[in-house]
Amino acid sequence: MEFSGVRALVTGGARGMGRCFVEQVRAGGGQVAFCDVDAAAVAAASEELGAPGFACDVSNEGAVQRFYDDAAAAMGVPNVLINNAGITRDGLFLKAHPETGEPVMMGLDRWQQVLDVNLTGPFLCTRAFAAGAFRAKQAESVVVNLSSISRAGNAGQLNYSAAKAGLVADTVVWAKELARYGVRVGAVAPGFIRTPMTEGMKPEALAKVASGIPLKRLGEPTEIWLAIRFIIECGYFTGRVVEVDGGLVI
Repeated sequence: MEFSGVRALVTGGARGMGRCFVEQVRAGGGQVAFCDVDAAAVAAASEELGAPGFACDVSNEGAVQRFYDDAAAAMGVPNVLINNAGITRDGLFLKAHPETGEPVMMGLDRWQQVLDVNLTGPFLCTRAFAAGAFRAKQAESVVVNLSSISRAGNAGQLNYSAAKAGLVADTVVWAKELARYGVRVGAVAPGFIRTPMTEGMKPEALAKVASGIPLKRLGEPTEIWLAIRFIIECGYFTGRVVEVDGGLVI
């Protein structure tokens, strides 16, 4: 796909990596609309980035369809979707209570919240996007899913790992099912990236994380963007995952 013709949707675009992706689409000459769950953050980012932004909970079916419709009205039928929105609710599946010694289990709410946003969200967004591309009979459309190095199974991230592994499986299924309609689907699996979330960690904890990475540093959001742009522009790429993790293996 020629980048000058990109009309992209970015979920979770008001902050962190998503904000970087919005900036990079605009810098590359494409059009972009984004959403985020925080309406105040959306308003501020929209003004700063010069891109239409919409408040949207990606786990809500009606909200997702409204986001798609509003974005399409603002810039035309989207031909790129970047499923970036995600949350973490980390915790051990089972641990002993420090005082009683009784088992403390991960609550269903903590499990469900992560699955709703990180797995159901991309399902709903991709469904709306694919239907729009189908109706418009677009020659080429691209979905990029943001998975994670944690998809391999990271202790303390049972819910997150399950969602990100499921998203890779969905990537493969969507690539097979949607190719006949001109839709390519790829995924990027970032490692530890420098974002407001990681920058909020204690310096000693951050240093410990970096020391375990072969390249001895965290990645930058722009380095994840390079992988996303490759998927968008490479017309023979679909159904696969690009790992951008500094060589770290979990």
